[in-house]
Amino acid sequence: MATLTRPRLRLDWPGIIFATLLTVVIVGPLLVVGTWAFTEVWRFPNVIPQQFGFRFWGQTLGRADVWNALTLSLQLTTTVTLLSALICLPAAYAFARMRFPGRNILFFSFLAGHAFPKFGLLVAIAAIFLQLNLIGTFWGVVLIQLVGTLMFMIWIPVAAFQAVDRRMEEAARDVGASPLRVFWSVTLPQAGPTIAAAVLLSFVSTFYETEGAWLIGAPGIRTMPVLMISYINNQMVIQYGAVLSVLLWVPSFIALIFARRVIGGGAFARGFGG
Repeated sequence: MATLTRPRLRLDWPGIIFATLLTVVIVGPLLVVGTWAFTEVWRFPNVIPQQFGFRFWGQTLGRADVWNALTLSLQLTTTVTLLSALICLPAAYAFARMRFPGRNILFFSFLAGHAFPKFGLLVAIAAIFLQLNLIGTFWGVVLIQLVGTLMFMIWIPVAAFQAVDRRMEEAARDVGASPLRVFWSVTLPQAGPTIAAAVLLSFVSTFYETEGAWLIGAPGIRTMPVLMISYINNQMVIQYGAVLSVLLWVPSFIALIFARRVIGGGAFARGFGG
C-alpha cells in the first residue's frame, strides 16, 4: 500500500527577509524614540540606557509652551474638522447620488493636492497667503489644513453613501416618510459609522499636520508637531521631543484601530467606482 506523504512546507525566504527588513526600518526608529522618552541617562558607547525613569515626563508636561501648543492644536483641529464636515459631506452626498456635468473631473480633482509634491504646493499657496495677510494667523493655518482633509472627507463618505441599501430608502418613501426623515432614519444610520471613521481620520491627520502649520503659521502659530520639531532642531534636551512624540502616537493608534474596524478594504475602491 502506498503511503501518503505530506508536501514539504517551502519557506519563502526572500519574502521573510524583506518583511524582516521592513519591520526593522519601521519599528526600529519607533523603539528608539520610545526608549528615549523613558531614559534619564544614555551615554555613548552603551547600547542600553544606564538609567530609566519618568523625570523628563514631568519636566516636559510642566512646560507652559507644551500646554499652549496642545490647546492651539486642539482648537485648530476641531475647527478644521467641523468646517471640513460642513463643506465636504454635502458634496460627498451629491457625488454619490447625483449626475451633473464635470462630475468625474471634479471628483478626481480632490486628489490634486496629493498628486504633486506637497511642499512645492504649500510654497505656492504661501505666496498667495502672504498677499492676503494670512501668514502667521490662525485662519491661515485653518485654510491650508482644510485642503489636506479633502481626500478623507470626500472619498470615504462617497463610498459610504453609495453602499446604502437604496431599497430601504424607497420602502421608507413608500410609507410616507419625507426625504429628510429618510435621510435621518435610513441613510445616515447605514453610512454613519464609515463617515465617523472619516471624520476621526481627518481629525487625527490635521492634528499631526506639520508642513502647512510650520510654513503658513510661523512664527506665531506653534502646534504640537511644530513644537516637537523645534525642540529637536534647537538641540534642546532630546527627551522633550521623545516624550512629545510618544504622546502624539496615542491619537493615531486609537484612530487607526477604530477606522480599521469600520472601513472595509473596498471603501476606497467604491469611491473610485463613483
